[in-house]
Amino acid sequence: MDKIYVTGHRNPDTDSIVSAMAYAALRNAVGDREYVAARLGHLSDETRAILNRFGFDPPLYITDMRTQVQDLEYDVPPILNQAVTVNRAWSTMEADWHIAAIPVTDDEGKLVGMLTSGDIAEQDMKTIADPTLDQVPIFNILSVLEGELLNEPRRVVNTISGRVVIALPCGLDPLPFKEKDTILICGRQPDIIRAAVEQGVGCVILCQAELPENLRQLETDTCIISTPYDTYRAVRLLFQAIPAGGVCRTKDLECFHLTDYIDDVKEVVLQSRYRSYPILNAEEKVVGTLSRYHILKPRRKRVVLVDHNEAAQSVPGLDQTDIVAIIDHHRLADIQTGTPIYFRNEPVGSTTTIVAAMYQERGVMPSKRLAGLMASAIVSDTVMFKSPTCTQRDRNMAQRMASLADVSLEQLGREIFEASAPEDQPVEKLLFTDFKEFHIAGHDFGISQITCIDSDRHLQRKDEFLALMHKTMTERGYNLMILMLTDVLKEGSQLLYIGDPDLAEQAFNASLKDNVMFLPKVMSRKKQVVPMLSALWG
Repeated sequence: MDKIYVTGHRNPDTDSIVSAMAYAALRNAVGDREYVAARLGHLSDETRAILNRFGFDPPLYITDMRTQVQDLEYDVPPILNQAVTVNRAWSTMEADWHIAAIPVTDDEGKLVGMLTSGDIAEQDMKTIADPTLDQVPIFNILSVLEGELLNEPRRVVNTISGRVVIALPCGLDPLPFKEKDTILICGRQPDIIRAAVEQGVGCVILCQAELPENLRQLETDTCIISTPYDTYRAVRLLFQAIPAGGVCRTKDLECFHLTDYIDDVKEVVLQSRYRSYPILNAEEKVVGTLSRYHILKPRRKRVVLVDHNEAAQSVPGLDQTDIVAIIDHHRLADIQTGTPIYFRNEPVGSTTTIVAAMYQERGVMPSKRLAGLMASAIVSDTVMFKSPTCTQRDRNMAQRMASLADVSLEQLGREIFEASAPEDQPVEKLLFTDFKEFHIAGHDFGISQITCIDSDRHLQRKDEFLALMHKTMTERGYNLMILMLTDVLKEGSQLLYIGDPDLAEQAFNASLKDNVMFLPKVMSRKKQVVPMLSALWG
């Protein structure tokens, strides 16, 4: 069953992580077992503390949703060991005409080469000019000829080598063979057999004939084999005893791994001429084969987006996925879908509030641990219900979840914001823990938010923050950049701003001094800061 990944936005906050986990758990609880919570970035200290508080592991970490080889319905043909006979390989191909090539592996399942019907035909044609076998296992020969070993040579024979010679019914002068490295094929010809044994040829193959008892008892190094096939068929089959590893193509192999992206695979396939390509897993073992038609209509990953509906904030490769649903509480942005989907967008302070309501609508009671997690997410995203985005629904749902979890919202809030932004962390981690990028009216900019209970301590590191913001603006080509130090106790935000100062003072109706301004009652990035900028740009 294909997985459906439930993911929040990049640089995820607690609401993004918890709403993904809660929604996946809800869908699985009602029988949709394929939903998997995922995250697009590293956990903040706040989120990690909350997960530890209620005993949850972090969601699956993913960095890209582009279509990979493992998403394709690739072929899984028989995979042959390099010791298998060409005869067996040919029979395998005949059984299924869809098979363009068969992977040949070593004893560990790792790729040795690719075998096609053309490779077998080419080898067969070469035997006309050079009818020689080299180190072919005797087991292979006995298998293809359905043969029987008639004697016990003085030395153990494991492989057969030599030039294949057919002894026609004729006299012994001259003998049809001259060298010991000969594989003699004959019929009911005791004189020829005796001469071959006395000369010590490597192997004698009797076609539809019995070996006289006096010859059977001779001490010799010659290996004598009988076959029920006639001479013509025996010769043809003999060359099919060659191991597949000696016939398959082993040079210039193009192979792909399950994790390779289809965009990269297409480039390789377009520049090569092969009909089939081996697929390897992480252990370099062959798991299947890929052909051109597999990449024409790839099977796309399926995703559910929570706490965002903007492509710039979503997973890379989103355009190559099928979006199943969106649950969000932000403004409508730029994501488009090819088919109708389930879309739920409500003006509340936390996406987790919406997901909690879905539990109620489906008649599913969250566990005590999950209820505590959901209460924490609502408290975090509404900044202890002080954010202007907070609604009575958020308060009521948080209280209900806290009651189920048997926790105090006030105590939970203190734990959350004490863990949210420790002052001793590197400024890079503080700046990008809750960072979002926006593209509005031709303006590209980024806004970071740090929620804390003592913004003055963070302001002591203003120069470090501004230096990193300047560097980020240059590297990413932003028009402006903002850091919100949202103080829960002061019920407002200190804004560190880089960009056109007139623009900031007009948008926020406040004075900018040394790149800093204080905005009382401003607690929300999405409902207060972004709308002010959007209104200024019309």
